[in-house]
Amino acid sequence: MSHFDTSGLAPARDRLTEDGIDVVRLGYSDLIGVDRGRDVLVSRFDRTVGGGVAFCRSVYTTTPLGGVVDFNGGLSAGLPDIVAFPDLDTLQAVPWEPGVAHCIADVFNPDGTPSQESPRYVLRQLVEQFAALGLRPIVGPELEFYVLEPAEGTPTGWRRYGESTGHVYTTGRKGDPENTLLDALRHLGNYGLEVVAANHEFCSGQYEINMWHSDALDAADRAHRFKDAVKELARRRGQLATFMPKPFNDEGGSGFHLHFSIVDDAGAPLFADPAAEDGLSELARWAIGGILAHAPSIAAIANPTVNSYKRFGPDTLAPWLIDWGLDNRSAMLRVPPERGGATRLELRLGDASANSYLAIAGMLAGALLGIRNKIEPPEALVGYGYDTERAEMLPQGLGQALDALERDKEIGDLLGTPFVEAFLAYKRDELQRFQSAVTDWEFREYAHHL
Repeated sequence: MSHFDTSGLAPARDRLTEDGIDVVRLGYSDLIGVDRGRDVLVSRFDRTVGGGVAFCRSVYTTTPLGGVVDFNGGLSAGLPDIVAFPDLDTLQAVPWEPGVAHCIADVFNPDGTPSQESPRYVLRQLVEQFAALGLRPIVGPELEFYVLEPAEGTPTGWRRYGESTGHVYTTGRKGDPENTLLDALRHLGNYGLEVVAANHEFCSGQYEINMWHSDALDAADRAHRFKDAVKELARRRGQLATFMPKPFNDEGGSGFHLHFSIVDDAGAPLFADPAAEDGLSELARWAIGGILAHAPSIAAIANPTVNSYKRFGPDTLAPWLIDWGLDNRSAMLRVPPERGGATRLELRLGDASANSYLAIAGMLAGALLGIRNKIEPPEALVGYGYDTERAEMLPQGLGQALDALERDKEIGDLLGTPFVEAFLAYKRDELQRFQSAVTDWEFREYAHHL
């Protein structure tokens, strides 16, 4: 079995009991970022989790509608087990569920080797490769989402909550008539997520809650919990919170922006160079160059659904081209204006459906390749970034992005072949199912006249 240290389980059980916690929700991320888990009674905690909690390995590739997609070692191998062990450093009381704490799990194979399909493992391996160079990646996640409310008689059964226009960057009841956002902000602030601020976003019913920056793995853990928490809090109100990239034809999409910097072992920031014309160090420029060079393959995991590519396009404030710019929100990679210790990159490529561990891992993989190979970026974008003569276009569909990921052996080696093969199998099944499905658009377009 794994080298999991069981010595902390009994003290953790006792602390939980003293704090009035009687259930631990042990969870881990599948390939699409769903928190898969079990509720474990604290009175049996050390006994239950000491040898690991078994799950079916094919849960990694369970579709949103409950199908099971095969991958190497999954369905065709007889649906074998994986084993989840709690990372006790992540134990956190759930403020809206009295008596419940959540704990993130690391996942292993029954022989004790790490489960290489695990998104948390994929990211951990990238962080360790930075550490071998004396570098620590720091990430600040920004996530947008829509809140919906039930609406009988509509095609989907849902409509946008608080439907009205023009509330971008507003607060209060005019854009949040039932204080849904305010309530969520307070709960999340007591959940160890380091949320700092919230506002109504550009589109009707769309919101954003910002989180503070931290080490990459911690940032991914917090973003993973954040998405699950926002959805759970909405359910408590009879609402639906969705991180779908573009749920509506008449409104914009939801992004997952990543603010990224690097510090050394002592915590000193490494992206700033006051002597450089743009204030950026060579390390920062190489990171930019690597992310741009590998952007098509990074898109496959930062924009992982069929719907993702309907968010892109001119005048969407979502990226369309592989470019970067200084304080330019129309670029795929923006360098905010702060310098000194606040010097950072903002990768605006990802959408809200992305698995937090994988989106961050993809960005770090590109940056690491840029640093290793000293890849210089092209000239920075000046002006509005939707001129296709200025830069190469991002993939325009999930199939193109998956093909790019399969071709990119450098990125594949960093993410790990077992993960990449499982991800490609899962997502190509999704693409095939979509391509064979008849949509509402097709019926409206063709049925009457053809």
